[in-house]
Amino acid sequence: MSIDKDTARRVAHLARIRVEEDQLENLAGELSGILGFMEQLNEVDVDGVEPMTSVSPMDLKRRDDVVTDGNMQTQILSNAPDSREGFFAVPKVVE
Repeated sequence: MSIDKDTARRVAHLARIRVEEDQLENLAGELSGILGFMEQLNEVDVDGVEPMTSVSPMDLKRRDDVVTDGNMQTQILSNAPDSREGFFAVPKVVE
């Protein structure tokens, strides 16, 4: 796919990038190169390839997903300037 000057001007406008008129031809060439590279990537056969999170295989440390209340309510609320009935109390902000 080839990008012309008018399309490059429109892309620059949509991206809120100021591009001088004499630089539009260069921008059009760069955008065409990017799209050409994306077309090459679409040709790669990736069937059966698992998605990767890293270039080197590694396992993350895991822990049991257990829901607890933390048993620290009083310790946490001791830091609050104002608390009521086991919750943080904040000033009303809606008028």
